[in-house]
Amino acid sequence: MNILDKLRDPNHKFYVSDVINIQKISEFCRTKLTAATAETIAWIGLILIHAATVPTLLAVMSGLTEKMPPVDLVLFVWAGLSLFFVRAAILKDMVMVITIGFGFVVHAVMLALITFK
Repeated sequence: MNILDKLRDPNHKFYVSDVINIQKISEFCRTKLTAATAETIAWIGLILIHAATVPTLLAVMSGLTEKMPPVDLVLFVWAGLSLFFVRAAILKDMVMVITIGFGFVVHAVMLALITFK
């Protein structure tokens, strides 16, 4: 009896397991989803860390504010990104190396533009 027949039958008790196979979902998550998801989450996390100081730096560059981001925030972000960069270099993960390196260059250029304006 397929799912449509079960839906048409007024005496059939409908269970979630008739539609969703939890074992197949669990197997998919364990085998296929973990590696790709872990890499994607790490990449998005690095982009978000890079973006932590960008709004403030852009506001300073455009003259909307004179207040720079706190020095400790910038130092901790750069220290964390430096450690991620070393990790990516050790693991030879070129996507992360390029992403982090590009972020360093963009931050350095923005700070140079603010400093030497």
